[in-house]
Amino acid sequence: MNICLDLSPTVHRRAGIGRFTGELTQALLALAPENTYTALYNRAAEAQLAPPFDHLPRLALPWGDKPWRLRVALAHLFRRPQDAHFRDVDLFHATDHLLPFFARIPSIFTLYDLTYLTTDTHTTLNRLFLRLMMPHFLRQAAAVITISESTRRDMLRYYAVAPAKCYVTHGGVDARFRPASEAAIEAVRRQYGLPEQYILAVGTIEPRKNYTTLLAAYHALRDRHPGLRLVIVGKRGWRSEAFFQKLSELGLEDQVLLPGYVADADLPALYTAATVFAFASLYEGFGLPILEAMACGTPVVAGNTSALPEVVGEAGVLAPPQDVGALAAALAALLDNAALRADLCAKGVTQAQRFTWTQTAQATLQVYHQVFGA
Repeated sequence: MNICLDLSPTVHRRAGIGRFTGELTQALLALAPENTYTALYNRAAEAQLAPPFDHLPRLALPWGDKPWRLRVALAHLFRRPQDAHFRDVDLFHATDHLLPFFARIPSIFTLYDLTYLTTDTHTTLNRLFLRLMMPHFLRQAAAVITISESTRRDMLRYYAVAPAKCYVTHGGVDARFRPASEAAIEAVRRQYGLPEQYILAVGTIEPRKNYTTLLAAYHALRDRHPGLRLVIVGKRGWRSEAFFQKLSELGLEDQVLLPGYVADADLPALYTAATVFAFASLYEGFGLPILEAMACGTPVVAGNTSALPEVVGEAGVLAPPQDVGALAAALAALLDNAALRADLCAKGVTQAQRFTWTQTAQATLQVYHQVFGA
């Protein structure tokens, strides 16, 4: 098969979807090298293709995000097939919530989450586009992959999609995420000015990540843990003003470290050195940072919503993400109990081992073969 994958989120380094798409593609290349994998991406002049993606055949489109989305939308609405742009492609995998309109090429659509319906965490234009176009995408796709049972349930609740064409393929955790050496930990402590004790959070600073509640929970813990700091790794995203306003209101500017974007190579040591990992997101289609933290032997506190309980299992502490008191109590339970931390560290490593990118690729390949052979 010549399988065309949309690598736009990966080559443009978009956090969650970009990581998921890149890891899946690498696992597919290793697992089934007999296939041809063609990389589609837009904004060709800005693309950053790292190995192994720089060696793939390419369909590089010049258009920016909005013009490319507009072309796709008009093709669907006016029934104008776009097959001519995808010569020799046997199967198209839409990995960026965007599916060109095809007359003959079978397609698979990955649905990560329905935050544009269930939360107020998208721009108005993005929310309108997805609400308008998602029914078209899901109807055209020969198969729909969701990355959790939670997302599958949400999709079947909101859309008339035949359950028989829906598949769940969880994400995985790369083998580089494992407990780091003392030397690696010391190196990242020096590089990022990390304290001895800190709560770590990883993800773009945006409303869905719920960092304002995490700030309030951390503030409530300061008296009992005066040396404890909060470290939030991630770029500043849209509508982040409320976070920085809360940071100032609570007087935490000197106690919350914001290193911004951190190189992937440094993440395992950052996770390992953390006392607790906190993931208080309001809604997630999966939750890769949770797996990464657990694989590095760091105890986890996470929200009890959407797909997060599915990922955490019995290996972490869950709390209502918008309840400051409950979130603070969950963090305190780990900070005050070394035995509980050690127990959850061991359980977390075991839980993370259940999720591998090879398994994700195997499940995805099964869908490819079912659709291509239909």
